[in-house]
Parts: sequence; C-alpha cells; structure tokens
Amino acid sequence: MEEQKENIQTKDLNVQMSKAKEDEKEKAGTRKSPDGESDPPVSPSQPNSDFSHPVYKEIALANGHINRMSKRELQVKLAELKLDTRGVKDVMKKRLKSHYRKQKLMQSAAEGGPTDTYYDYICVVDFEATCEEDNPSDFLHEIIEFPMVLINTHTLQIVDTFQSYVKPELNPKLSDFCVTLTGITQEMVDEADPFPEVLQRVVTWLQERDLGTKHKYAILTDGSWDMSKFLNIQCRVSRIRYPQFAKKWINIRKSYGNFYKLPRSQTKLSTMLEKLGMKYEGRPHCGLDDSRNIARIAVRMLQDGCQLRVNERMHAGQLLSVPSSAPVEGAPPPHNPGSRD
Repeated sequence: MEEQKENIQTKDLNVQMSKAKEDEKEKAGTRKSPDGESDPPVSPSQPNSDFSHPVYKEIALANGHINRMSKRELQVKLAELKLDTRGVKDVMKKRLKSHYRKQKLMQSAAEGGPTDTYYDYICVVDFEATCEEDNPSDFLHEIIEFPMVLINTHTLQIVDTFQSYVKPELNPKLSDFCVTLTGITQEMVDEADPFPEVLQRVVTWLQERDLGTKHKYAILTDGSWDMSKFLNIQCRVSRIRYPQFAKKWINIRKSYGNFYKLPRSQTKLSTMLEKLGMKYEGRPHCGLDDSRNIARIAVRMLQDGCQLRVNERMHAGQLLSVPSSAPVEGAPPPHNPGSRD
C-alpha cells in the first residue's frame, strides 16, 4: 500500500498533523549527545547530568576517531568485529559507533551506570486496504489485511506473526486495481470475518503473549498512515472506538531518517532496505511480507544501536508527534474497544 499511502490527502480524512508546536517544543531545549543524536531537553530545574557520566566521554572519543575513517577502513574494522559490512559509508559509520556505544553502556550498566533499553517487544503492523487506481477525495479505505510481526528486542529475532484477511463493509467488491496491487482476491475477503471480529482475535493474540502485562511493548509502522488513517477510518466505519493499545506507535521512517541522517525522500521501504544493503523478501504489497521486511529494517537498526521509541500518537482524532522529551512508555495491555453507539 506504499504508493496508496503516499497519495492519501490528510484533509479529506479529517486527520490533521499537528506537528509544528510539538517540534518547536522539541527544538527549544534540544542538545546533542556524544554520538551526535538529538536527546531530550533538560529542564532548568534539573541538573545537567544526562551525559556527565565518564562513559560518554569515552564514547565521544571513539566517535571522533570513527568520523575520520575511510570507507575501506570502516569495512575492515566492521569485518574484524564480525559486524555487517554492507551499506553506504554513513550507515557503516553509524553501525561502528553504535557497536562501541553499546559495548561501553553494557559495561557501564554492569557497574551501575547508564543503560540503553526501552521495550521487550516491538510489534510491526502494515495494513492493506481497499483502493482504486485514482482514489476519489472522499474514498474511505477499509482494512482488508491485518498482519503483525513480533520482534524480541533482546534476541533481535522475529519470533511470531499474525495474519488475517478482513471483509470490507462499505465497498465489499474489490477493484481490479486493488486485487492486482495486493494479491488479495475477492474470495479471500468474502470468506473473511468483519473487522471487529478480526480485531478481537488480534487482542487475544497480543494477550496470549503477555504484551502490556509481563512484557513491555510498542507498535511500529512504516509511516503514519496505518494508525492515523486506515485504523482511524476503519473504527469509524465499524462503529467501534479506537483501540487504546494502538494510540501510540513508532514511525520507523522518522526513526530511520533521524538515526542515519537521511532525508525523508530516502525513507521509503524499498530505499531503506537498499541503503542497508538488503533486498525485499516476498511479495510487495502483501501486508505480512511488507511487515516482515519492515521488521528486518527495525532489527538492523537495533543492531546498529538505534533506540527505537514511540514518536507519534493519536489524540482526539488528530495525529501528533511525540517529542523525545516525553517519558518512554510501553503500549497499554490490549483490550477490545467498546462500541461507538
């Protein structure tokens, strides 16, 4: 659904991006950490001690040395450390910096110093939805595939998947364009359950894995559209409330661009894979295959030392940015949302 997502007009879906104010707040107090990443602003009432620990001076010295290395030197060093040598120079540089950062912080944590962890699991979601070749401005996209891919952030492995097709309600007959794009046939959706029943199975699947209770977790998507548009519209169509567990998520495009210092034009799924020296596996626009490939990118980013954290949320039907100064919280325990009626 990547092209379809790009073409959706926010104003026609009654979902607005209220980002400017959040970004202004973020920029006002933002400063740089030793590895060049933006970090949470410090309140005037708090001691300026986030990076006063000696471990960060060691990290900064290592980063300076890495910045002066040639591409060949980076490849040799990565190979020596048995790390991935694929990717463009900036990606390799980031990978090596992150390796040293992780090693130093692990040593520091053992000695009671700073640590570098957020969630136990990350759950990747990439919906497929009804579409036309030229979607009219008032077209309501209905979810027709609900996939999930679960990443264990400690083992850095994909450990489980969920997939269900969904029967659309407003436009039960799929367009030829939609069938060709997604590979989802009319028979598949005709035999599927309506969205509320599929969502109940999703909730049960999450509950059975103790997510939000025993394990801290977060939802991750490829862009803002899945949660702010597709799920938002679907909940209105199905006359159910927006599920609480999906109100905050990690937009991997933002995280990828910020971490590797790349422009938004280089954060499409195919480009992200290419920049990391990876190839797409499976069928493009199959929701489960898209989710698996997004998960592969997330795993690589975690391996490279990226601290994936929630950066977007829904509030009162609006899409908002989550500033890096916000407390890091996992998604709440999943429950079935109530009816809107």
